[in-house]
Amino acid sequence: MINRDTGKSDGRCHDSTPVDPWVADFSQHLTMELKRGPRTAREYARDIEIFGAYLQGRASSDEHKAPYRGPFGDAFLEATPSSVRRFVMHLGTCKYGAAAIRRKLAVLRRFFSFLKRDGHRADNPAIEVPNIKLPKRLPKALPVGDVLRLIGTRAPAGQAELRWRRDIAILELLYASGIRRAELVGIDASDVNFDDRTVRVIGKGDKQRTAFFNHATADALQAYLRVRPPCRDGALFVSAQHRRLSYQQVGRVFSAYVRLSGLEGKVTPHTMRHSVATHLHKSGVDLMTIKEFLGHESIQTTQIYAEMTLEHVRRSYEEHHPRDRMR
Repeated sequence: MINRDTGKSDGRCHDSTPVDPWVADFSQHLTMELKRGPRTAREYARDIEIFGAYLQGRASSDEHKAPYRGPFGDAFLEATPSSVRRFVMHLGTCKYGAAAIRRKLAVLRRFFSFLKRDGHRADNPAIEVPNIKLPKRLPKALPVGDVLRLIGTRAPAGQAELRWRRDIAILELLYASGIRRAELVGIDASDVNFDDRTVRVIGKGDKQRTAFFNHATADALQAYLRVRPPCRDGALFVSAQHRRLSYQQVGRVFSAYVRLSGLEGKVTPHTMRHSVATHLHKSGVDLMTIKEFLGHESIQTTQIYAEMTLEHVRRSYEEHHPRDRMR
């Protein structure tokens, strides 16, 4: 299923191999030449398949229904700027968010650029379609007190020690290191170095980097490792079946603790990443250091945390400046 706000797949695709040969070639180009991860390739393929289904009159407005996956014949070779524009308008009527539409348009531009490079098209019809303007929206960051409340949430009565120690270690590590959920599930036990309090992770584009964690996280990890069952592939976080914990399972663990904590609003594992970056910047850590800490390729991505801090200053100013309070 596709998240209509972000345009990303939730991972419930039953078969990740594209049916259409053009989409299959593009997926191979992403993974083999551009070194994109398999999850990214699947999401890109799904976006193109939604476009292909639209071109063939098989589009569905039902988010719970998987799109027609092809083959699409010559539909991609015959697509025009007008058909891309109509597709964008169609997505709007299906109540996709601006970010999701913008993402799909970016994927189509890259796909048609690939077809043009390989001599299958003379043009790129998606280039001529303007971008959807995104509303200015800062990522959500929890106050420190709410993070501590979440991490300190007691497990349900009767829950096995293995499970609650694992879950607390997950929460601690997400906040301490700022790693992504996809990075967390890929960690092996051998990637953790308690002497340096570091963990080796594989980020976007299969790039390896070192993340850091604090003493509290080290204690939580060591307590979990004392009861962790053996896992054939060496995964750090494992299920009751002794298998590597999946991306979706981590999401369910996190959601359960958010509910137990009583926190309101949408709080996700990625919220922890935004929260630690915001807290570090408010404490005086410079943006270049935060860029390296988060594994961002560009400082422009990290710049959002400066804007978040400025917004906090503005709200505090308006709330506490004595001149306005005297009016």
